[in-house]
Amino acid sequence: MKKPIVLFLVGAAVVLAGAVVFRTTTASETSLKWRSFNDGIAEAKSSKKKVLIDVYTDWCVWCKRMDANTYSDAGVAEYLRKHYVLVKLDAESDKKLTYKNTVYTERELAAAFGVSGYPSTLFLKSDAEPITIYPGYADAKQFKKVLSFIAEDYYLTKKFEEYAPD
Repeated sequence: MKKPIVLFLVGAAVVLAGAVVFRTTTASETSLKWRSFNDGIAEAKSSKKKVLIDVYTDWCVWCKRMDANTYSDAGVAEYLRKHYVLVKLDAESDKKLTYKNTVYTERELAAAFGVSGYPSTLFLKSDAEPITIYPGYADAKQFKKVLSFIAEDYYLTKKFEEYAPD
């Protein structure tokens, strides 16, 4: 009578171990390396990659949803790692940073870029010149279109509506 219980417990342990390994692998595949503003700008200049700045606040529900659903999507994460330097910017922080030889707080810089709602995604060229701002939440499918539109320079010759008519 004890044998079936032991076999059941061993089987359950194997299944649970497999689930833990699966979750760990998935998390590491989708994890992104976010940099501070100054470090991100320096890396973009040397790597010649564009910069994506996720402008957020700690209280913003849609910002948390963007982290949980969009940035964690495997396809989005892979594309971001390949084409962008990633920066997080807390729009309510008094942390100091430097942009174009001027010292700003993160709050001041978000305002200088014209951010008025959260989340907002700023796109910069590798030389830190602004490209555009994408206001609000985007699901993974929509965000992939925005990412490729900017990274592959379609924004230079087309309107987004022509590029991704949905």
